[in-house]
Amino acid sequence: MMLGGQLLIWAPGSAGTSGPALCYPYACTQVRQFLRVSTANVFEALTNKLQAAFRQLSSRGKLTPRDVRDGLKEVRLALLEADVHYQVVKDFIKQVQNEALGEDILTGLNPTQQIVNIVHEQLVHLLGDSAVPIDYAPDPPTVIILCGLQGSGKTTTAGKLALSLKNEGRSPLLCATDVYRPAAIEQLQQVGEQVDVPVFSTGGDDPVDIARAAVSHAESANLDPIIIDTAGRLHIDQEMMAEIEQIEGSFDQPETLLVLDALTGQDAVNVAEEFGDRLELDGLILTKLDGDARGGAALSARAVTGVPIKLVGVGEKMEALDVFHPDRMAQRILGMGDVLSLVEKAQQTLDAEEAAQLQQRLLSAQFDLDDFRTHLGRVRGMGPLDQILKMLPGTAGLSDLSDIEIDERELDMVDAVINSMTPAERQNPELLNASRKRRIAHGSGTSVQDVNIVLKQHRQLGEMMQAMTQGKGIQLGRAQLGGL
Repeated sequence: MMLGGQLLIWAPGSAGTSGPALCYPYACTQVRQFLRVSTANVFEALTNKLQAAFRQLSSRGKLTPRDVRDGLKEVRLALLEADVHYQVVKDFIKQVQNEALGEDILTGLNPTQQIVNIVHEQLVHLLGDSAVPIDYAPDPPTVIILCGLQGSGKTTTAGKLALSLKNEGRSPLLCATDVYRPAAIEQLQQVGEQVDVPVFSTGGDDPVDIARAAVSHAESANLDPIIIDTAGRLHIDQEMMAEIEQIEGSFDQPETLLVLDALTGQDAVNVAEEFGDRLELDGLILTKLDGDARGGAALSARAVTGVPIKLVGVGEKMEALDVFHPDRMAQRILGMGDVLSLVEKAQQTLDAEEAAQLQQRLLSAQFDLDDFRTHLGRVRGMGPLDQILKMLPGTAGLSDLSDIEIDERELDMVDAVINSMTPAERQNPELLNASRKRRIAHGSGTSVQDVNIVLKQHRQLGEMMQAMTQGKGIQLGRAQLGGL
């Protein structure tokens, strides 16, 4: 929700209790001043075209079979322009049309909404129905083999996956088997250092032997799972494809994951088919899903391979690897938002004990500038504001909220202003007279106006969070979401 230029996220606590809200502290004038156009989400164009097709249907009131067919033609064109494979589009439209032309749909009170629901259901089915976790071996260590084309992002993905598994309480081991690309092993070692995960390499030149030795080492060191970063290979390179088959065949029931670049487009189908024919794929990992591609790979890959999309890369940072939820992705494609993922990010950001302490301070009206600074750090940990906004229902079609990002330097400015205050001033902002504000502005390299804006943000944030914590609630409509 947006209120007074602030992004407000209410994170439910355990057992249905309400926890503190997370607010992105930006006053209206600052939002206008610091927003700038950013790279579009991978599904942005597809979302806009689908929404245009649905608006056209809704403008006709009662629908005829011809109206439905004409509307689905627009959906078909939108999918094809998004680089979704032709056969996948054909099957998808056929399924939607069969359900949408039913008498109950056409004579219903809101036929367009029912058609949107049908499209949503079929999108979820196309993307895989439900999230599928990594399948761990009953007897550790689990062997996870990452394969894919050159440049698909396997090495970075290996690091992201290792960090994710480490955060789950596991003890992963990275294995470097790319003996062909210059400095490939060094790159994985740097990634391992970045996420604080050990990297195994023998210095040999046989990837199969290296992988086997890594598993032996993992067994003796009680490390699990082992993530094997294989060399990138063209799907037409038969010698290299034979090598990855040998690596997979060296282990009983490894978890083989194909890393696909979401920017690949139509060729992703050929890549997925070839790897699927040569290997026993267990799942897919889509990378660069935050890029400006047309999204066809994400919608085609699962249908072509018959294996689930398990994980998606949504940014450059090592933390930017998410479990793939088909229902949530379908909602985002249709512009319905992704509130569940947003709440999960909020819950991961706030520690339960810290949340309870913050709530207590709010209830006792003790939310000072130290709390404000701590809270700001928690919100920054959730990720870029432009990605958070796109998870909110109803924002996809708002031109003033689409494709935006906040300059992180402006958040650093808030930190600098608060750091230039004395402990007494942070605990009691009422002490800040004109003279003190000039001193703080000079010390932080900002202006008195900036200091006043930070103080206003703190005051508004405290008031809003206290109101919501006390259960008063705030009802915001679509018009307020656009009221920057």
